[in-house]
Amino acid sequence: MIKVEGVSKKYQLGHIVSSKNLTNPFKRGLQRLTGRSMQEEVAEEFWALRNVSFDIQQGEVVGIIGKNGAGKSTLLKILSRITDPSTGRIELNGRVSSLLEVGTGFNPELTGRENIYLNGAILGMSRKEIQSKFDEIVAFAEVEKFLDTPVKRYSSGMYVRLAFAVAAHLEPEILIVDEVLAVGDATFQKKCMGKMQEVGKQGRTVLFVSHNMGTISRLCNRAILLNQGGVVADGPVHHVIKSYLQEGTGTGAWARWDDSATAPGDDVARLLSVRVCSEDGITSERVDIHKPVGIEVEYEVLKSGHVLQPNCHFFNSEGVYAFISIDNKSEHCDLPKELGRYKSTAWIPGNLLAEGTMLVGVALTTFEPQCVHFYEQDVVAFEVVDNASGDSARGDYHGDLPGVVRPQLVWETSVSQGKRP
Repeated sequence: MIKVEGVSKKYQLGHIVSSKNLTNPFKRGLQRLTGRSMQEEVAEEFWALRNVSFDIQQGEVVGIIGKNGAGKSTLLKILSRITDPSTGRIELNGRVSSLLEVGTGFNPELTGRENIYLNGAILGMSRKEIQSKFDEIVAFAEVEKFLDTPVKRYSSGMYVRLAFAVAAHLEPEILIVDEVLAVGDATFQKKCMGKMQEVGKQGRTVLFVSHNMGTISRLCNRAILLNQGGVVADGPVHHVIKSYLQEGTGTGAWARWDDSATAPGDDVARLLSVRVCSEDGITSERVDIHKPVGIEVEYEVLKSGHVLQPNCHFFNSEGVYAFISIDNKSEHCDLPKELGRYKSTAWIPGNLLAEGTMLVGVALTTFEPQCVHFYEQDVVAFEVVDNASGDSARGDYHGDLPGVVRPQLVWETSVSQGKRP
């Protein structure tokens, strides 16, 4: 359905340079003659995409992921024919419907009703075809009362609801959606995810950009990871998400800030270091599934009198929020802390976590009144390994065991002699 071959996109960036760096000889001479400081704009090339190639088959639901500035939105704009590539070519075999930002494809002066017909006409649909989908679109978008109101008076949430309903229901062969759905409320987002899954099952192709890895893993069967304008991974969604999350953390088991003045935090407390450690205090990136693992958080209190509670947030390689742990049981947890350096360690028991990569965010919080003094997401990461030689929940089974946790539960079995009455 989609073929991308060697696509690159170049932009010209303008920079204002000071009198010390003037490149224009006329301006340099004029500056010397008049003695007045001058500035000029210098163009710089920026490649948003570099030699991107991939094929997408009919019925695939593909997630496009990557950090901000990786080139995701530029790629979708090229695929939506909003902008042309600088080099390379694309082939699209079917009608394309795009939702890249609030109000994409809408005329703000027209009503919601008129924009539905306008978008259908742009897709090449007849009036009869649009009418057959009209009631379904309006019901999905929940904008019946405002159908004959110009969309320029819509809230951003109403805009998105109607735009998505139009894009998804007018039966395009290819549906392209950026993270604009984040504008909607949680209930509508859930409805949109269900609709995109339905579109994929109908044999149509979906491209979806999101920073929510849980959503990507549930919705997509394949993912493409972009970094600095190039494709760095393309394959099964869970493998690509794992690469993305590890890239974001540097897969480090120890993060530290030597200068407390620039460390995360505020005037009350600053984060100094976070590390993953074993029972014997050794920093470790690989953890035996059978053994406890500690998350050690060191911080400095700069202003006394605050009740400070460290907390750790755990995510698996699919971006699923596994659990949170708050220090509310230790000896000092509910006492105001004096000035000084503190070291708090959260211990995770053995045979709790599943195999795979775990990413940890750490925070320091005052709960009354609530104030987050620092929160560093994905600050450390570690790999949980089950070597299948010990007593774990895996037992003698050597296949894949999905899940966020893998506790070793106590099982009881009873047997009754004889036949049933």
